[in-house]
Parts: sequence; C-alpha cells; structure tokens
Amino acid sequence: MPSPLPKLNTAALNIQPNTRPERILQFGEGAFLRGFVDWMVHQLNKQGLFDGSVVVVQPLANGLVDALNAQDGLFTHILRGVVDGKLVEETEVIGSIRRGINPFADFEAFLATARNPDLRFIVSNTTEAGIACHPDDRIDAKPPVSFPGKLTRLLLERYQAFGGSAESGLVILPCELIEFNGTNLRRCVLETAAKWQLDAAVISWIENHVVFCNTLVDRIVTGYPREEAAEICARLGYEDTLLNTSEVFHAWVIEGPASLAKELPLDKAGLNVIFTPDYKPYRDRKVRILNGAHTSTVLAAFLAGHDLVKECLDDPAFASFLRDALNDEIIPTLDLPRSDLDAFAAAVLERFANPFVKHPLLSISLNSTSKFTARVLPSLLTYLDRRGELPQRLVFSLAALIAFYRGTEITDGALIGSRAKDGAYQIKDSPDVLEFFRDVWTRPGISAESVAKAVLGHTALWNGKDLNDVPGLTNAVAADLGNILSKGAKAALPG
Repeated sequence: MPSPLPKLNTAALNIQPNTRPERILQFGEGAFLRGFVDWMVHQLNKQGLFDGSVVVVQPLANGLVDALNAQDGLFTHILRGVVDGKLVEETEVIGSIRRGINPFADFEAFLATARNPDLRFIVSNTTEAGIACHPDDRIDAKPPVSFPGKLTRLLLERYQAFGGSAESGLVILPCELIEFNGTNLRRCVLETAAKWQLDAAVISWIENHVVFCNTLVDRIVTGYPREEAAEICARLGYEDTLLNTSEVFHAWVIEGPASLAKELPLDKAGLNVIFTPDYKPYRDRKVRILNGAHTSTVLAAFLAGHDLVKECLDDPAFASFLRDALNDEIIPTLDLPRSDLDAFAAAVLERFANPFVKHPLLSISLNSTSKFTARVLPSLLTYLDRRGELPQRLVFSLAALIAFYRGTEITDGALIGSRAKDGAYQIKDSPDVLEFFRDVWTRPGISAESVAKAVLGHTALWNGKDLNDVPGLTNAVAADLGNILSKGAKAALPG
C-alpha cells in the first residue's frame, strides 16, 4: 500500500513562511479570488514589484480559512486553456496569502487588521448579493451581518486607530459582478455609517480618504478539479485540499486615480490589467463581445442539438456565425480602438474553444430575455443607427430566442420546451416572462408573424421599448422565426 502523500505546507516544500507586510485584506477565500487576485499578487511579488501579502477574511461562518491556514496560505493553481491556437497548462504554487481570519471565531483578530499601518488595499468577492445593506447590521455585532457592515466596522476601527489621518486611507477594489460595484459599495458603507450615527468626522474621512474603485473582472476559474484531484496530487507529490484551476485568460479593469497604477503596478508585471478614469467602455466591450457572443449564439446552437460552448466552435456553421456576428455586427458598435476590440474578440473565441471548460448552453440560457436586452439589443440598435440597416445575425439571434422560449406548459417553475435531439428541456426565467411566452405560444391560430409581433411588442421585456417600432425588425424576426420552426435552427442560419 503506497504511503500517504504529505500535506501541502511550507515544510513540505522546504520553503520559508510568508513574512511579507500585510498590505491587502481580502474578503472572500473562494476559488475566484485565489485564482485571480492572489495569483496576480504572487506574480507581482515574484518580479519584485510589490513586496506585500494578503490576509484573507472569511465572510461567512462556514468557509475555507482553517484549510488555508493548515497549508500556511499556500495552494496550487493550474492554468489551462488555448493560447494562439495551442493548448497550454501551467502549474504553480501561489504564496501570496499570509494567513486567514474567521471573524465569527476571532473578531478581535479581524479588527486588528484595521490597526495595521501597512494595510492599503481591500479586495472582495462576496457574490453579487454581497453588496447590499442589511437591516440587522449593528455596530456592536461581532461581526455585523453583511459585507458592507463588516467593512464599515473595519473602517471605523482604522479611523480611531490613526486619528483620521489622510495617510491611513484605503483603496477598495470590489470584484463582485455588478455594475458600478465600487460606487454601490461606497453607498452601502455610507448608509450604514449614517444608520449607526457615526461622527461626521468619521464619515468625512471615509468620503475623502477611502477610495472605492469600480472594477471589471474577467476570468473563468473552474476551481477544485474534483474528478482529477487524486491524479494531480499524485503527480505533484503532495495533497492540496485547495487545488485550484482556471483558464489562462484574465482581465481586470480598475477605475481610479492615476496614482493607483504606481502603488499596485499590476500592468507592469505583464498582467492584463487596465487602470482607467472611466471603466464603462471596457464594461461595454465585455458585455457586448463576450456576453453578447454567448447570448446571440447559444440558443440557436442548443436548438440545433449542441450542449456545450466548445461544440459551437467545433461546428463550422456556428463558428462562422459567431465570428461574423462579432466582427461585422458587434465590434462596429463599440468605440474603443478596433485593434483592441479585435484582440479581445480573438481571445473570446479561444476561450470558447477551451477543452478544459465545459460550459453548458442550457446554464447560459438562464434569464435569456434580460440578458438579450442588456447584451445584444444595444448592439442591434446601435448598428441600425450607424449603418442604416439591420444586423442580420443579431436579428436572427432574437428570432432564436423566441423559438427557444416556445412552450405551452410550466412545470416546477420552468417552461417546457422541446428540441429534436432529445425532447423536453427546461426554460428558466422569471415567472412573468415564462407565463407570457406560454400564453403567446398557446394562442389560437398563431403564426411566426403573430408571435414575433406579440413578443417584440411586450415592452416589459425590452426596458419599456416596443421593438415593433424599429423599422423592418418585426418582418425580419418573423421571417427568421418561420425558418427556424420549419427548417431547424442550423439550416436557418443566415449566410
């Protein structure tokens, strides 16, 4: 019987413990932040550009801090993907985390981080729902319920420790996937401070010396490779309970003062990090190109029998559709330099072809109506405005959405659709959306024209717009819908 593998820690690797100054406090110990921020800080330290470590705060009562501390903050990260058409796999032990704190078990240790003069940055990923005030947040709670509550208490502690000096101010870099995450977190903190009736001087210090940056993060972190973990650990020669995997691509757009790039020189380390006074053009780039490519392609591809994103790239017809939609109809609606947009789109296509990321089309289809409104409709309307004609492929994607939402029965909160490959599938969206489509598809004497007109005229789907008012759109969508229903989604693809 083989002897058990040693546990990953500094002793197992025969390296010195991390003693770098604790300059970053991180709310969240999950796979994403470890495979994104902590991986980046490790690259900075390796190149001698930073000399700082991360202290991780567990935002919930149950988490991974004990496992992290047992491994001396170390974990193995594996990058896997396609770069310039070639498969890439890189394995590295990440040593940027110095320790972890569970504020539910040791609240004083949490507060003590605020009294550390080396602390400068706070990063977070507490899910999209994490940036919200909570009615039960109290100043005397140990800890407060919400992330903004915990952060407000930490900022109060820091103000008191350093007398509200300008030098003790902090930079907040939230990574939650909501629009204007920094602006919203700042609002929640100030609302909490007002509810707790903190002194005006404390609030003024937060307003003037704590910088809340809006950020945009982009990397698929696939996390712990459960099915491969034993094999990987055997190859590594140690057991790592925090083994982490991700794609190679990464991007971080940070809206903040110009001085921030000097303090945290991520871009100088060869990382795809952009410091900018306005992150909106980059947000539009991601939403329109990456997310828009998903939403404009996956519903038709699913109806045609595909199940994973990679299968769309393996099918020449859908690969061509996707490339043409990106290059000819989406990119022309954006205002960044064409070379920048082309490079981003090329990276997106390589990411979609990554064999290590198995991304189900049906999971992407969740809430497709609101996704289409945010991700594709702006490109469609902008293209029409700039070119004076409708974008053929984006119009087709709207018809594919309507065809995908074809169902006459709602069961267990899902509208039931059907495709030729394997019959029934679940369409998941808000109840009012599902009920609307069910009612449309069960009307007597329906046709592609009547369904298209009803859907385009349902203003609740389109941010109050009646899309029947868009010149030529109703007839174009009806024609594509009719072709999808009679020929099938693949045969109906525009040339």
